[in-house]
Amino acid sequence: MPHRLADVSRKLAEDTATARYTPLQGQYLAFIYAYSTLNRRPPAEADMQAFFGVTAHTVHQMVLQLERHRLIRRIPRAARSIELLVPAAFLPLLEPR
Repeated sequence: MPHRLADVSRKLAEDTATARYTPLQGQYLAFIYAYSTLNRRPPAEADMQAFFGVTAHTVHQMVLQLERHRLIRRIPRAARSIELLVPAAFLPLLEPR
């Protein structure tokens, strides 16, 4: 019985975490995680712009939105200061563009 309770608790935690962001926000979070893991430093907004094929304004608005929802933390006007606040286990897979 204890393992079932643990499974229910884990599923509830996953649902709560993923309910905090939209699929598009999830892709940005997954990109930040993947980029940071591969390059050992967070991405610049220009890196996200290149990957998603969107404007600088679009990326910046998404970064502000992610910060507002407390999914990331950053230092304003500091380059490459994005820090994920969502555990990697709760991130979606990054879809190829």
